[in-house]
Amino acid sequence: MYKVAILGSTGMVGQQFISGLQNHPWVEVSCLAASERSAGKKYIDAIKNSAGSIQWFGEGEINENIKGMTVKNVNEIDPTEFDIAYSALEAGAAQIESKFAEHIPVLSTASAYRYEEDVPILIPTVNDEHVPLLEKQKKRGWKGFVAPQANCTTTGLVITLKPILDEFGIDSVVITSLQAVSGAGRNPGIPLFDLVDNIIPYIPKEEEKVSIELKKILGSYNGNSIVNAKYNVSATCTRVGVLDGHTESVLVNTKKKAEIEDVIKVMDKFANSLSDMDLPSAPKKLITIHKDPFRPQPRLDRELEGGMTTSVGRIRKDEVFPNGIKYVLLSHNTRMGAAKGVILTSEMLICLLYTSDAADERSSVDLGGRRI
Repeated sequence: MYKVAILGSTGMVGQQFISGLQNHPWVEVSCLAASERSAGKKYIDAIKNSAGSIQWFGEGEINENIKGMTVKNVNEIDPTEFDIAYSALEAGAAQIESKFAEHIPVLSTASAYRYEEDVPILIPTVNDEHVPLLEKQKKRGWKGFVAPQANCTTTGLVITLKPILDEFGIDSVVITSLQAVSGAGRNPGIPLFDLVDNIIPYIPKEEEKVSIELKKILGSYNGNSIVNAKYNVSATCTRVGVLDGHTESVLVNTKKKAEIEDVIKVMDKFANSLSDMDLPSAPKKLITIHKDPFRPQPRLDRELEGGMTTSVGRIRKDEVFPNGIKYVLLSHNTRMGAAKGVILTSEMLICLLYTSDAADERSSVDLGGRRI
């Protein structure tokens, strides 16, 4: 069992980490850390509001042992006591994550290191060839590494683009997102009445994130760094009155002509690419294809495969661009696009990087490709 610490454990994403890790067969949650405000409290008390009500946003119930754990000050715990840190930090993420990465791997939902040249944005089976870049972080003086999650809008998009890229090539991508309220977080969040009978047509910095991250994730690794993809990406990101689940309308212009049946075939094949790794958090299919033209819909499809599959529907040819393929996707932004997606990435890295006794030896990154 790997001893893990959850940093930022009292927030919404930290609670989702607890949901995914408290019964995990490979890890033991050994530390719950948060800000000084929560430190010293029992976890169940640390997530109560001023009125004394429990504010729990994770899946299912909290285990009794988790409820009774004392929350530690994230700035005061010793990283060497653990094998892996899962970070849901917002404020001070870069400084705290670097402190832990000096000793152990850090798997993070924060964006602090997302755009650094020696930091890959990993999504299992999409860009596994970028994993060796983690070794380059040793030049920072780290024994561990930081591996951040992609922006939740980017995650489902690159999962659907990867099989198209591999089979047909890509000239350009145009997307319009209809993003759920939960993507804005709880604080400051969005006032309820701003989204009643309304759509907000702008999310600050979101469109730039989609373009930058897509090109990095789908770029190639040359042995030293990632060479970003060269094709054009045009994104329009909007906020809609949906609780969970980001919907995106996608137009892909391919290099080689692709028929609808061919796109469905390569997506369906790629959907099974995790099936032989036996990862506890992996969906049976990374992509679920819907034939019904009225699907996917957030209320009907966001919880499929525990929120870990990307639903795709309305795959069709474009009427203007000869090599244009259009489709609609739905990705659960607080599951695959957040903590559960990070947990899945960590499972993939454990399989790729660590020997069976890594947890006992507190070993540094091992790129020998051995499995636990």
